[in-house]
Amino acid sequence: MPDEPRKPVAAVLSNPALSWAGFILVHLWLGQLNLRGPGYPLGDVTGVYKFWMDQALAADFWVGMDSVWVYPIGALLPMLAATALGPEQYGATWLTMAMILDAVAFGFITGWGRARERTAVAWWWVAFLLMLGPIALGRIDSVTVPLAMVGVILIAARPRVGAVMLAVATWVKVWPAALIVAALVALRGRGQILAASVLVSAGIVFVALVAGSGLNVFSFITEQTGRGLQVESPVGSTWAWLAFAGVPGAAVYYDGDILTYQVQGPGVEAAAAVMTPVLALVVLVIVGLGVRAVRAGTPAGDLLPALALALVAALIAVNKVGSPQFVGWLAVPVVLGLATSAAGLGRSFRVPAAITLVIAALTQVVYPYLYGYLLDLNPLLLGALTARNALEFVLLGWAIRAIVRAPLAQRHPQLAPEHKPQPTFWSIGDPRLD
Repeated sequence: MPDEPRKPVAAVLSNPALSWAGFILVHLWLGQLNLRGPGYPLGDVTGVYKFWMDQALAADFWVGMDSVWVYPIGALLPMLAATALGPEQYGATWLTMAMILDAVAFGFITGWGRARERTAVAWWWVAFLLMLGPIALGRIDSVTVPLAMVGVILIAARPRVGAVMLAVATWVKVWPAALIVAALVALRGRGQILAASVLVSAGIVFVALVAGSGLNVFSFITEQTGRGLQVESPVGSTWAWLAFAGVPGAAVYYDGDILTYQVQGPGVEAAAAVMTPVLALVVLVIVGLGVRAVRAGTPAGDLLPALALALVAALIAVNKVGSPQFVGWLAVPVVLGLATSAAGLGRSFRVPAAITLVIAALTQVVYPYLYGYLLDLNPLLLGALTARNALEFVLLGWAIRAIVRAPLAQRHPQLAPEHKPQPTFWSIGDPRLD
């Protein structure tokens, strides 16, 4: 019998030209929102990053080199690159740079038009960016997300190259280290991954030390651990509700050192002190579950996406910082999971993909347009934030459950997410090998 004609929606989703058109339109829309939208969404870029670079170029004072800094030293490069067209165009140059980086990642997702089965995955990312809003382009995370996305797509087939991408991204902002850890646990090429990551890190530290950074090159570690509870964080929103209820001492305030809004009230200091050890413990438990799954013979295609999602979700949910741009990190493990599933190498990722879209949409509700109402403790905005934070734990729970069930599926095939043989060589980085 002849093949049934493809449904119109499926035909649209598999058309590379249309997906690229959607990508461009969404980025133009997000760019306009950043430049002209309400709520000052590009504030950190034009108000903070630009200030740091003006200070560096005019006074030869470099944050991270001549002083402590909240970011790894590699973050200086994209911030400096945005000065290429002059200070007046700093914001527009930043947005253009973010779009170019996203375009490279988009090309890798679709195999540059050759992997049509992954075009729907690219559409999901376009939808995610639209749901997340201008913050998707308006922070340093807009540099690390596409770098990390290319890294995870390549790392199974080309572990050294993928690890280099992830290590570079980590030295711009720390969170991609979670993806390196996931790859070290789940993939057979862990020796190459570890060697490449260590060499890149050593090279960056060496260059920084030669340039005169001293121990400031490591200051991003201590600068983050000493901060308080941010108002948007899951744990911090508890005190935001207490402030709304009029509990004495509970309030939202602006921290001029960290440049963010935090909460104060009874028990805040103790909660802030314990959150970092709790996060470390959660990460260790997740890694332990991943090691257990590997020892049970779980294929990498089943394990790596879920493990990467669990670790990244933990960095967001179990964190005393809850900046809206953190949600952008979730796109990387979800794209990995969707692409792996599309290649027939792993479990369905439709549930976490749907949850992540809702998380992104709720994040845009809170920031940037109505953020002032959140700071004024509007109950509707507090409710939207609380729902967003709760879904982050749901996402974390789904990923942990997937890791736990993976070894069971090896012993009991009826529990497996899909009843199809796993290829012995796994690659989503090269469409010819899918």
